[in-house]
Amino acid sequence: MFNQPRTRTTGIIRRIARLIGIVILAMVTTASLSPLAGYAEQGDTSAGTTIYLPLVAKASCSADLPRINAPRFSGAIPFAQTAIAWFGKVSPTQNYTDIRVGYNANELYVYLAIFDRHLWYDDNPTPQTLTQWDAVTLLLDTSGGAVLSPASWKIVAQLYGDPSPQRRAVYRGSATGWQATSISFNAVPGWRGNALNDNSDTDRGWAMGFTIPFSSLGLSSAPLDGTSWRMAVIVHDRDTRAGPPIGDQFWPPQGSLDSPGCWGVLNFGLPSYQSNVTPTGSVTIRRPTERSPLVPDADVGGAITNQCPGDENHIWNEWGNRNYGRAPDFNIQNQSDIADWPCFAKYYVTFPLDSIPPGKVIVSATLTLHQFGNSGGMDVAKPSWIQVLTAAGDWSEDTITWNNAPIAYENVGGSWVNPTTLTGWPGTPRTWDVSYAVARAYARGEPLRLILYSADSDYHSGKYFVSSDTGDWNIAGRPRLDVRWGEAR
Repeated sequence: MFNQPRTRTTGIIRRIARLIGIVILAMVTTASLSPLAGYAEQGDTSAGTTIYLPLVAKASCSADLPRINAPRFSGAIPFAQTAIAWFGKVSPTQNYTDIRVGYNANELYVYLAIFDRHLWYDDNPTPQTLTQWDAVTLLLDTSGGAVLSPASWKIVAQLYGDPSPQRRAVYRGSATGWQATSISFNAVPGWRGNALNDNSDTDRGWAMGFTIPFSSLGLSSAPLDGTSWRMAVIVHDRDTRAGPPIGDQFWPPQGSLDSPGCWGVLNFGLPSYQSNVTPTGSVTIRRPTERSPLVPDADVGGAITNQCPGDENHIWNEWGNRNYGRAPDFNIQNQSDIADWPCFAKYYVTFPLDSIPPGKVIVSATLTLHQFGNSGGMDVAKPSWIQVLTAAGDWSEDTITWNNAPIAYENVGGSWVNPTTLTGWPGTPRTWDVSYAVARAYARGEPLRLILYSADSDYHSGKYFVSSDTGDWNIAGRPRLDVRWGEAR
């Protein structure tokens, strides 16, 4: 049973310990635009390929369904390398959620980190009332189907100070709806703030880490690489003891409790891209001049000029609505301590692909960013696995914010970025293989819309980079896309 700390100092220590416990569980579990699309440097080289693009299941939903490509690990699941996705908004009455997903030979791990100003649990919970308080519902369909069936699972866990079996419920799908059942799984909560079940405005948020053995879902082993399930997440919110509950938030936004056809796609394994054609041409795409509209980019959230603000009014009312689209630099940051979410930051960038001739085959593509610093000194900063994702929609450099930025369509890879010190401009080059993402965007006749974010656990995880808006003296430091193509057979 949860015991309220006697002092604020003791409470902070206990809350940090609880949140760290969730992360440790994750880490030790084993069974556990114009004709010239940017600044283009053409290069002739001397010309069949196979392009592997995502097969997105179609349902009654009108839009493509976002997907999470879960990485597989041998043994312990490293928290900082799990796939990252997100949904929701940050405001006094709305919650934002980061989703982390990974798996190994024995189990699926899903971790939800929720920005929430008021944290409330039920003193006398029943399975029927769990979602009327702060709680999460994880929806899975292991068949990838479009309608409820015995392959559909609804797993509910309510916030509490410690793991609480009486605050969990499981349901299995059927032709007549959800039926209560029981399976073996773990759901570990964590939280940061003044106290649970009080009216303070100084709470920051909470987390829930699900560990679900594949055997509990009727499987003899982990799904094969490339297997696709359906998945959705619902965050339930309550901000006062008297209630009522505040409206639910879904990933994906068009999700529906009873319609797996409108859930997102959980794909096992990361996407890959292979080409066997000989390159016949290449292009480098980046912003040619400071005032050019090409290659727009923007930081959202804890930008370098807005990092880790502590004012409560600012973080709940202004933080999520600030635009930093014209800043000459940007930050990418995340961590496991939900109390520090005002430090978190994502990066958005769009590369037009018009300079690639029509009818070609993408051979390879590389994103290059130049890093010049970190959010902590070299004595405390740690490496970050920074992930690259594609955006689910368009956005504007002058209006994009944390709250209105499009969610990710899918994660497509990542790269380790070490701490660095600036020894001279343009900084230290960091690269990501984005061949898969470019091939997909080119095949669809769209620009390449990328997002970079991390699933970091460590403090001081921020990494500072040069943006497209840097001065013309630093053109070499601007974000750059290098693409090679060949001839279709």
